[in-house]
Amino acid sequence: MTGRRRTRTTLPHFFSRPVRAGALSVGAVALCASLTAGCGVIPGATGGSGDDPIKVMTWAPENTDATNKPGMPAMARAYGKWINDHGGIDGRKLEILTCNDHNDSVAAAKCARQAADEDVVAVVGSYSQFSDSYLAPLEGAGIPYIGGYGVTSGEFTGQMSYPVNGGQPALLAGLGKALAATCGNVSLVRPDSIVGDQLPPLLNSGLKAGGHATAEDVLAPEDVTEYSSQSDHALRDATRNAARKGCVVPALGDRTDTFMDSFRRARETYPDVRMATVLGSVDQTVINSTGGASGPYEGAYITGWYPPASDARWDQMKKVINEEAFGDNRIDPADAGVQTTWIAYTVLKAVLEKIGSGDVTADSVRRTLSGGLHVSTGGLTPTLSWPYEGKLASVGFPRLVNANVTLQVVQNGQLVAARTNIGGTNGTGDMTQTLENADVR
Repeated sequence: MTGRRRTRTTLPHFFSRPVRAGALSVGAVALCASLTAGCGVIPGATGGSGDDPIKVMTWAPENTDATNKPGMPAMARAYGKWINDHGGIDGRKLEILTCNDHNDSVAAAKCARQAADEDVVAVVGSYSQFSDSYLAPLEGAGIPYIGGYGVTSGEFTGQMSYPVNGGQPALLAGLGKALAATCGNVSLVRPDSIVGDQLPPLLNSGLKAGGHATAEDVLAPEDVTEYSSQSDHALRDATRNAARKGCVVPALGDRTDTFMDSFRRARETYPDVRMATVLGSVDQTVINSTGGASGPYEGAYITGWYPPASDARWDQMKKVINEEAFGDNRIDPADAGVQTTWIAYTVLKAVLEKIGSGDVTADSVRRTLSGGLHVSTGGLTPTLSWPYEGKLASVGFPRLVNANVTLQVVQNGQLVAARTNIGGTNGTGDMTQTLENADVR
């Protein structure tokens, strides 16, 4: 399922302070569409008691000029159809509502208000950069947020949030740990902003854990159209040690492509360096569009949350896509958003099976998630559970329960498992202890 439209990813707002005022402004324009998943679903049915369908929502931005994640609601609808085609969960159907947050804070709040108005029992496998806008209405309605993309700090602090991955903090810590074993000097190119200020401590926590010196911090304005001076700065520092190949880490979100245009020209006059970055700044579609095996990312290390799409542990997800969404190019099995949605619905299924024949409400879903439930995802993540405060509460991430990171490398233009250099087996490492030592305050 390739060929989806290339999308851009903005730098996550991990460290913004929650803002509640003004989140529910009237007059917002948001494209919110509810779709029934499977036959026998009664439009407008609420909750999930008795024989009523169990109503949930998935949201993501679509058709915008910035980040787009159309595969996430499309994956949610495919999952709902699959469940319903196989008898439902404990005999009850899933009804999947979807909403477009338009990459807009007011629209994100409107999606959350729709979820509350529709009495959904959970928001599942969604993407939005505006947790300041959507978490307050969800918390007010008691609706759990299961498996967001890990794109904001609120997902790792809000008590209604049940994340399934470690977000940008885990990715950067894992990348630093991997590069410590292979790189000479490391140069980090990141935004000159409050959000960007938090990236060096995360990368450096991994470098320090591997016994490596801290990275050169190369600041880049957010609104420039070329990065020649930043490219020269990063290359000068990365190539200072002639005995060991240096590494350059662009962490510019949707501006990474623009940086690479300048970087490819600048690197011709410097010794060879290795590229490295995190999933979100680069994915398989970006690698393809920049030349594949002959492009600038060949040989690059890229950290992600899950095994590569070629791993057999994704076979069940691919089977569902083929059965229920064959030919839907929005659903790319290699997309981390699609993968996160699959895992989030795996969690939802485990919750509903635990509730059994009891009433399915937002409150019963939340109590089940918080009541010691342990969820197996078939090895795609460690077993998931959400205590009141996780091990990383001391560094500001009390809801971050899965700090696993996979290390991938671009070989012949394809992302494949690197399997080494991250401190674990099969290219996977747990960054919990590394993040515990990160100076992010």
